[in-house]
Amino acid sequence: MITNKTIGSMLIIAGTTIGAGMLALPIASAGLGFSTAIIVLLFAWLLMAYTALLMLEVHQHACTEATLNTLAKSILGKKGQIIANTSMIFLFYALCAAYIAGGGSQLQVNISDSLGIDVAPQVGSIAFAIIFGSIITLGTATVDKVNRVLFSIKIIVLAIMFYMLTPHVQTRHLLEMPLEQGLIISAIPVIFTSFGFHGSIPSVVKYIGVDIKSLRKVMIIGSALPLCIYLFWQVVSQGIMSQSNLLDSEGLTGFIASVSTILNTPSIGSAITIFADLALATSFLGVSLGLFDFFSDTLKRTDSKRDRLITASVTFIPPLGFALFYPQGFIAALGYAAIALVVLAVFLPVAMVWVQRKQRSSNEGDYQVKGGVPALAIAATCGVAIIGAQLMQMFNLVPSLS
Repeated sequence: MITNKTIGSMLIIAGTTIGAGMLALPIASAGLGFSTAIIVLLFAWLLMAYTALLMLEVHQHACTEATLNTLAKSILGKKGQIIANTSMIFLFYALCAAYIAGGGSQLQVNISDSLGIDVAPQVGSIAFAIIFGSIITLGTATVDKVNRVLFSIKIIVLAIMFYMLTPHVQTRHLLEMPLEQGLIISAIPVIFTSFGFHGSIPSVVKYIGVDIKSLRKVMIIGSALPLCIYLFWQVVSQGIMSQSNLLDSEGLTGFIASVSTILNTPSIGSAITIFADLALATSFLGVSLGLFDFFSDTLKRTDSKRDRLITASVTFIPPLGFALFYPQGFIAALGYAAIALVVLAVFLPVAMVWVQRKQRSSNEGDYQVKGGVPALAIAATCGVAIIGAQLMQMFNLVPSLS
């Protein structure tokens, strides 16, 4: 039986995964050809779903409140804890700063339009951080309720987008071959990061409890829902225009303009913008919830009002400061997001499971992810390949994406 908390947790995982970055997928995979893009998406999902299940295998022997900080220290020691904490803080502060900057900008525009006065850009960022920071501080149950509403609206807007775009899909565009082999390497890190939800796993475990059967459903279904949406999004986005036109689109703004021109319907641009805003909000909720619980565990804080306010300050003030005064630094840091995510979502789960299996004799009833040592080795190799692809793009050894 799927409980109310299980459904809510699935939506937290899905909402964290389906961020505004989903809209960059058509451009990132433009030169791959439809078939190749689908294969890369499937492999990325398999890798991330597998390592999510590895995290559950680790969590079963820990307390319900354990975060990556606690798990890494108890299994990998002090060095493992330092690596885990560094990758977690770097990645999640960068994401939160980017979301506050982006969400604040949109909120500032909406406030200015509704009041009819010019509002400073900083006001939007501060308001965005206060609104969503308050939701996080109230607890996972509140995040669950708010996320359900936002996610439901997001799905409705997504359905409207698909309804408007599907009649314009042309099969010939979907049959196009890759334009350049190097683009496949360039697209791998972007597609990989579009399945990043692992930082929210400890929060979900804390919310549901160490119920492996329910948690497996959450991880598999919660990550499979974004996969299904991504696959259909690829059909629609790559089917309405050629690869060359997609590559010529100047970022997300150019992509929206191209789609609006093809459909001769300005309203599609509005629908995509609304979806991007909702996707940004649900992603921010999932990411900041994971970061909040991480700091709560690391700083040994309780669930008292005073301690939750202290944790909220540590969680939101630094990224808000960067979003206000030095957004370029953390936006640039997102270029390294794939590397930090590989450490967080691939290397650490593989390493912890490897050590834990060696330390513990397998008892009847213990949950163990199938595949054994070969599967762990394949996952680690994939992680190395993703970092290699990111570094090759950074050093201009492969073509850069639009």
